[in-house]
Amino acid sequence: MSRDKCYMCDKDATSVEHVPPKCLFPELKDSGSNYRINLITVPSCDLHNGKKSTDDEFLMVSIAGILGNNSIGYEHYHGKIQRSLKRSSYKLLKQVFLKGEVLRVTDHNKFMDLLWGTPDHPRLMDCFRHIAYGIHRHHFGENFVGTVKPYLSFIHPTENNPQEFKKFIEHKAKIDLHGQVKHGNNQGVFYYQFTDPDQYGIYLGSLCFYQNVNIYISYLPENFSPPFNFGIELLNGGFETTIILEDKEYKFNQPK
Repeated sequence: MSRDKCYMCDKDATSVEHVPPKCLFPELKDSGSNYRINLITVPSCDLHNGKKSTDDEFLMVSIAGILGNNSIGYEHYHGKIQRSLKRSSYKLLKQVFLKGEVLRVTDHNKFMDLLWGTPDHPRLMDCFRHIAYGIHRHHFGENFVGTVKPYLSFIHPTENNPQEFKKFIEHKAKIDLHGQVKHGNNQGVFYYQFTDPDQYGIYLGSLCFYQNVNIYISYLPENFSPPFNFGIELLNGGFETTIILEDKEYKFNQPK
């Protein structure tokens, strides 16, 4: 494939796109370190670059301040993100959360403001789909032809089945990614991994931000036909199902 084609489509590239977005990497004035060295770029058309700048800012606010992130994410939240929030009079929060609010946690004379709410899941999925296609283009030198399905491991579901599925996916990904090379020049901010394709041509990609925010990507090649899986059919049919992985049992559709 010609290098001058967009990473997302067959249109001619008119610029380059940072994947992940450049705004996720802290500026020197906020962190004291230069995390913007050797950032990943891919060829892009106008539609898939300049016209998605608001999505980049949305993604930055959504993930950089998540509890459990490393000190780099913490500094980024209190630097660039706070400036973005104040500049918009906190209207950005209405874009990030479908329902949200700022909670202030106090302890004597100290306090911390927490952003809490229901995330805009469809918009997050779209952001990570773009990153998944971009990382594939960068790593393999060609566009991925097929479907990518991100799983957002940093989102905590409230219902039983999704909670159990989250634990299962994290366990399975840990097994599959064990020993795989971590790629990226600023791994405190971002790195990615790939597994080898299985017998159906499917492979797993992993995106990790601030050593805490994990997204797992299923790469499903064009014309892929999923094999029949009796256990999954039972699970989807609402039957009580147990999946065993190593020494762990994951129970679905349990009676209440």
